Amino acid sequence: MNKQHIPFRDTGRFSSLICDYLSENNTLKPFYGLFPTLNNFKTQITDKTKSYSATHRNVLVQSLREQYEIITPSSLVLENLDLLAQKNTFTITTGHQLSLMTGPLYFLYKIISTINLCEQLKVKYPSSNFVPVYWMASEDHDFEEISSFRFQDKRINWHRDSAGAVGEIPLDDLQEVLDVFEQYIGTSVNSNTIRKWITESYRASHNLSEATFRLVNELFGDKGLIILEPNIPALKKLFIPILKAELTSQHSFKNVNSQVENIQKTYSTSFIPQVNPRKINLFYLAKNNRYRIEKEAGEFSLNGTEERFSEASFLKILEIHPEYFSPNVILRPVYQEVILPNLCYIGGGGEIAYWFQLKKHFDFLKIPFPVLLLRNSAVIYSKKTAKKIKNLDLDVSDFFLKRSIIINKKIREVSDIDLDLSFLKTQLNKQFDYLNKLVAKTDKSFEGAVTAQNIKQLKGISNLEKRLLKAQKKMLADKVNRLVDLHEQLFPDDTLQERTINFVSLYLKIGDAFLPTLFEALDPMNPNFVLLEY
Repeated sequence: MNKQHIPFRDTGRFSSLICDYLSENNTLKPFYGLFPTLNNFKTQITDKTKSYSATHRNVLVQSLREQYEIITPSSLVLENLDLLAQKNTFTITTGHQLSLMTGPLYFLYKIISTINLCEQLKVKYPSSNFVPVYWMASEDHDFEEISSFRFQDKRINWHRDSAGAVGEIPLDDLQEVLDVFEQYIGTSVNSNTIRKWITESYRASHNLSEATFRLVNELFGDKGLIILEPNIPALKKLFIPILKAELTSQHSFKNVNSQVENIQKTYSTSFIPQVNPRKINLFYLAKNNRYRIEKEAGEFSLNGTEERFSEASFLKILEIHPEYFSPNVILRPVYQEVILPNLCYIGGGGEIAYWFQLKKHFDFLKIPFPVLLLRNSAVIYSKKTAKKIKNLDLDVSDFFLKRSIIINKKIREVSDIDLDLSFLKTQLNKQFDYLNKLVAKTDKSFEGAVTAQNIKQLKGISNLEKRLLKAQKKMLADKVNRLVDLHEQLFPDDTLQERTINFVSLYLKIGDAFLPTLFEALDPMNPNFVLLEY
């Protein structure tokens, strides 16, 4: 394994907001809690110890034990469940949608970052325990976003109608999709491992939530990862006070909007919110559907229906059936921090950005704001690919450039003629400068005509430059095609590899060494992008 690093900012593939966060830009500091350094976790541990109750811990542990009754947990999972009952045990959490076959590759990076951070914290703070948690987004309703994944050059799609919480979706019509997928993966030893995982998850489960639980446990159970299904009545009951306040006071709407205004005022006027709060940031879960809760003239309603509830009757439903109420993206993080003894949330750039919108509401609720850690990112490639890149006199880091840019750059380098006509533009500008001086001494009414002619001729040179480059590309078609093929391997569809391909494509090539290689390569406290050659 050969590993290199490149700063996130140098990749050109991450937002200024995230790059500024990693560099601890002072104007961002009011919008998050403690910056993710190992030393800062000492304060985070103290704050969470004071705020997290024994009652919540007992309910959490009991709920998790019940969730794990459907499988035989690993010894490390059982050990972590026991540790969670102790007041000196804390969680490090990541979350993700219930994507089919885990979806994009970065799903694994999130969880590996979480597990590795727990191990580092245990070394730093041996008197405390740290348990990695994967929060299943089972109450999400965006089925379209999770219903497919990319395997090699194919997209595996699961087509069905779905309107409710995705965790409740039955898997009957998924089995044919899995049959087709299994035909694609071949019959190797690694293929059979994939089949085993599918058999013990999607083919052995009643719904998508259970299948995801089983599959993630197959992948990471031996590392002690705790998988949490949050849509549990006992856990929702712990959240009733905040659910009730949301229904009656709508403080989250005010606080989040105020935070966004402060970010735009203090950090950047061009900041665009990742999520927009509603007056009530809750859904009502019904069988096969999820309704947005609205309030008007003192009555609650379910958007898209004729149902109306008085405030008293709706709050009574909340007390009896808190599981009917589902926090949206604004309140889900609050729910997480209420029910878990959590210190840190690990997520992608978009997630970190929307957490920045929430700090003021956490302060209002007097709930400790977690440390926010950007998950690891990587591009993975073989030694054979590395050799091909070297033969083109390029480095892997060059491939972070957009495809058209790197192709044009390489064509200019290898071309035996100079395609850069900027010197002609310089000469032309000098000539028109001379003309402008003549016009100023004779008749200023010619200024517009001279300027227009200058622009026209500069545009003509630019167009000629483009045509010459296009012609040269045809002459160097072999090099261009090899470059395109390599770029497609590293950046499929000209996007980050981790956002596009599914882990199965790599597992079939690398096999059982795949996950251990990632665990060794990904350091959550190293704020750089990883280039990983296997």
